[in-house]
Formats: sequence, C-alpha cells, structure tokens
Amino acid sequence: MNLVVAGLSHHTSPLELRERLAFSNAEIPSALLCLHKRLGDAGVVILSTCNRVEIYAHHAMEPDEFRKEIRLFLSESHSVPEEEFRDALYEYENREAVGHLFRVASSLDSMVVGEVQILGQVHDAYIAAQAEQTADKVIHALFQKAFTVAKSVRTRTTIGEGKVSISSVAVDLAQSIFQTLSGKTVMVIGSGEMAELTLKSLVSRGVRSVLIVNRNPERARALAEPYRGEPIAFEDLNDHLHRAEIVISATAAPRFILHPANFHHALKLRARQPMFVIDIAVPRDVDPAVGEIDNVYLYNIDDLEQVVAENLELRRREIDRGMELVEYSVNQFMQWKDVLVAEPTFVSMSEELNTIRERELERTLSALPDLTETQRQEVAALTKRIVKSILQRSVVEIKHEIGHHDPNTVLHLVKRFFGLKDAT
Repeated sequence: MNLVVAGLSHHTSPLELRERLAFSNAEIPSALLCLHKRLGDAGVVILSTCNRVEIYAHHAMEPDEFRKEIRLFLSESHSVPEEEFRDALYEYENREAVGHLFRVASSLDSMVVGEVQILGQVHDAYIAAQAEQTADKVIHALFQKAFTVAKSVRTRTTIGEGKVSISSVAVDLAQSIFQTLSGKTVMVIGSGEMAELTLKSLVSRGVRSVLIVNRNPERARALAEPYRGEPIAFEDLNDHLHRAEIVISATAAPRFILHPANFHHALKLRARQPMFVIDIAVPRDVDPAVGEIDNVYLYNIDDLEQVVAENLELRRREIDRGMELVEYSVNQFMQWKDVLVAEPTFVSMSEELNTIRERELERTLSALPDLTETQRQEVAALTKRIVKSILQRSVVEIKHEIGHHDPNTVLHLVKRFFGLKDAT
C-alpha cells in the first residue's frame, strides 16, 4: 500500500489555475466518495484552500494508474482539460508524502510561513473524510500525527509570532500604500474567518470606520457589533462602495461579485479619488478587469508575494528549526507504518508457533498418562510461556531490523525462517 499526496499549490501554479480546480466545502463530501471508489476504496482526504488543492491517498494501485486516475478525477470534477494543469501537478510518495503533510500542517509550506489558518483547514479536511468514512487506519494515524507535529512546531519555535496570516499581510500592504490607516474607511465583504481576521487587524491599525457587507444581514450585524462597524446588506453594496478608500473581499462566492461597472459608479461618486482593493478570496471575488481602471489599485493573493518574501527571510532560522522537528516526526511515523506492515507476519508467527506447541503438548501429555489434571494444566501453561517469550523477543528484534533495513527484505527472511506462507 502506498501513501501518496498529489496536487498543486502556489509553488507550482498561478491563482487562476488553482481557483479553477478548487473544491468548495459543499463539493467536498461527494468528491471524497467519488475518489474513494475510483481509487479502489482507498483512504482519501481532499485539502482545498486558497493556496493549494491536494489529495492524500493510501492506495494499492500501480503508480502510473494512480496518476492517471487523479488527473481524470480533477479534470472531470471541474471540466478542466488535463493538459492545462498536468505540468503543475506534483506527487510525493510514502516518506516524502508524510513530510509534505507535516510541513503543510505546520505552516512551513504556506505562502505566509507561520500563519495559523492552515492547521484549521487541514483539520477540517480530515473531519470531512471522517464524516464520509474515507479515512482508513493509516490516513487516521497520519493526520493525527500531523496535528501533533504542528503543535510542536508552534510551541517550540517562534514561527507563529508577529503578523503571519494572509489577512494581516493584506492589511500590511494597505498600510504601506496609505502610510497610515488612521481615519480611513474600509469595506470588508464576507463574514468568514478570513474576513474576521482582516477586520481585527484593520481595527488594531486605527481605521476610522468599517463597513461590513454580507448576504446574511444577521451575520453582518453580529460581525460588525464588536468593532462598532456598520452592517450593510449585500444587495446594497453598490450604494455604499464609494464610501471606502479600502475594499477587502473574502467571500466564498463561486464567481465574481464585483465588476468594472461597480467601480466606475463608485469613482464617479468619489470624484475619482483612489480606491485600494484586496481580493483574498479563492475563487476571486473581483473581476481582474477592475485593475485596469484608473485610480483603482487591485491586488489578489498572488500579488502578496513580495511581502511574503520578506516574511520568509525574517523567519528563516525558525523555519530550519521547524524542519528539524518535522524530519524527526517523519522518522517516527515511518517506523510505525513499517511495523504496521509486519502485523500480519506477527500473527502468522504466533499461529505457527502455537500450532507446533499444541501438537507437541498433545504428544507429550499422551506419553505421560499418570499426570494429574493440575499437572497437565501446569505443563500447558509452561508451553504457553515459552512460546510467548520467543514471540516477544522475536517481535522486538524484527521491529528493530525493520527500523534499519528494508521492511520487505526483513519480512521475507522472517517468513522463510519460521516457514510461513508466501516464503519462497
């Protein structure tokens, strides 16, 4: 059985491609079941965020067949021709796959290293797989270990200190353009975690007023109240857009919600004073054509790379410390996984030795008819202790050898030594 991750991320593909292949929360359950069946009832998890679309699988397929099925699955799920994303796909197997997930969950592979949202997203992906019963024993263990590793990296390094989320970097970018956010009016569109984190960061920088736009009026009011913001119904967005110097959009809408016409109208009411727009949604909320309008400055997630590069440099030493923790944890997990492969052999060893024990015990007791029932039980107990001792010593040594050599080679020799099935 192979443990594999296949997907694409901000390292290998532009935002335009990632958003075309992204799965919404509503699409994940059916996608999991489809992929689970497609890969021969494999254990699967789908992780889809603004920066990555990844499939984690524990399967028994041949590598070429697996790659073919993953490409077909992504292509058919999103009606995107394979040739448009094939070169952006990466695949890691076994040890490399384990290390990749641990780095992802620990935010060592994020665009903004140290950001906290990714761990929650990995957890949600795992919970979704649990709900659809597509996570097998190895997948369960892998993700549980990933959460432990992420906690260790965050508590034993300072990688999470400072402004490290996409939302805070977006606000950093706004401040770098306006010099100060004090006295500015900001419109936040959306009410999810990303929108709320952005709102907190804005308020901490001294914005004068905040306009909260959401399709759900109750949700807009709930989000606006703690920050003395003004809730605005989504259908009234166009009537208030001109009031904002800064617009930050982070909804889960499947298509553009802001178009050039919206901003032409807003600029007219603003006497063409500049507007700064940050689109941190995937798929994007703002039509890219908006960025071509004079006095409108549009940025999306990929445009944050310069700020992210500075973030990476500041955290380089902490990244190295985090990588060491990941490597240690990968070794632990792979040792567990290798030993897991040996479990059927351990069972066969026990069955074989106990078969011999029972045969020889019966022969011995038959030759000693004068033994009392108590004595017969004592002899039987003695043979059980002997077999148990042999098994315990053997299992410890075999596990040790598996940890230092190729598991298949070790198990082949064990099967030959004990005369077990499949030993040739």
